[in-house]
Amino acid sequence: MAKARVENAPKFNWSDDFKDISPFLSECDATDKKGRYLHWSQFKWRVEKENAENLWKAVKFKRMTQYKQIGLKDENGNPFVYCTPHSMEATLYQLVKITGGNVGVVAGSTASDSLQNKFLVSSLIMEEAITSAQLEGASTTREVAKKMLEEEREPVDEDERMILNNYLLLKYAEQKSKDELTLDMILEFHRIATQGTTENNVVPGEFRVENDIFIEDGDGNVAHQPPDFTLIEERLKLLCEFANQDHSGQGGCDFVHPLIKAIVLHFMIGYEHPFRDGNGRTARALFYWFMLKSEYRLFKYISISKLLKEKPKEYGLSYMYTEKDDNDLTYFIYYQLDTIYKAFGELENYLDNKVYEYKKISESLEKTAWGNVLNFIQKDLIKKAVKEPGRIFTIKEVSKSYSISDNTSRSHLNKLTELRLFLSTKDGKKTIFIAPSDLLQKLNSTAP
Repeated sequence: MAKARVENAPKFNWSDDFKDISPFLSECDATDKKGRYLHWSQFKWRVEKENAENLWKAVKFKRMTQYKQIGLKDENGNPFVYCTPHSMEATLYQLVKITGGNVGVVAGSTASDSLQNKFLVSSLIMEEAITSAQLEGASTTREVAKKMLEEEREPVDEDERMILNNYLLLKYAEQKSKDELTLDMILEFHRIATQGTTENNVVPGEFRVENDIFIEDGDGNVAHQPPDFTLIEERLKLLCEFANQDHSGQGGCDFVHPLIKAIVLHFMIGYEHPFRDGNGRTARALFYWFMLKSEYRLFKYISISKLLKEKPKEYGLSYMYTEKDDNDLTYFIYYQLDTIYKAFGELENYLDNKVYEYKKISESLEKTAWGNVLNFIQKDLIKKAVKEPGRIFTIKEVSKSYSISDNTSRSHLNKLTELRLFLSTKDGKKTIFIAPSDLLQKLNSTAP
């Protein structure tokens, strides 16, 4: 979590403060006029100084009338709450349109759905695994990490191990998406995330057994002390109950939007901090698990960690605002919803670029005799080879990238070799395929 200093928000007392804030109620709402859910640290600079505290308390009053409880409490018995102002409802509506639909919804049209789906089958889940590890401090480059995952080679250091763990973790979250949450599942999430690592003396798959873990602010002060380690199992059992509870709003039960529920699960792992290390990776895996469980299928193709890595300060502040303002989760929910919305924007750009690049090389091939000879995967491999002369392709890499069998991958690469578009050679017992530097010339001057 990022270091930052956040003031405690002034408390609102019904009996003492209501009379003083009455004149301000008509001009205040849960958000400002731009739909922003501001914390006191942000709010006080945007209003008249002499009325700042009363205006804040008027805003707080409006929020308190909308608060919803989720049945979870801090270690002192104070409930965690949230509300859904109009600007949040609008974001939820937009995200539901995107995440509950198909790929065409992400890209804004259905004209290229088949192409977009083929690119989604590719290695986007690897991107999240890599960035999630980089968020935790791994220094391995994206290119090296992706090559390791594609070729399924063993990690050479702890940074690569963390990336591989994250990849296996996301795969496991998808595999368990039909199951209910249990303590054993949380422990398995953590075991996969941290196996083979030594950071902070972590023990994979085991809760911390001391209270020496805490979060600092920017001045070296303790900003958050997680609940006592002796309470971890009891508190996480309550979290599992919350995760498994029916919040569909049907049959008289409470309604909690699936996106909000997944975000709350993410927050609570960070708040409880049940492990010596790996809490962030476990929290993000739990978030993905619940979104896939709720049948928001496109979530396995977006990278939340990429955006968290770009703005770690805001991520930390969203945690601290919640804790400094009566356990109001709304701050964290807003931040995460904004992050998710931007992540889908990046997915849209990724798909648009991939489709554009593919169509460009495909159109060039159509002008030659190769157009009717090569299939989608072979054309996409040609595209990559043209962009990077000398690039080495392996059967395992192509198999992983396109979610096809090794035999099918071998067939595609052998075909390109037979057509003299790729070169092949042996690297020990393994066959590798090389993109020749004169590939474009071959495409334009030879016939299949």
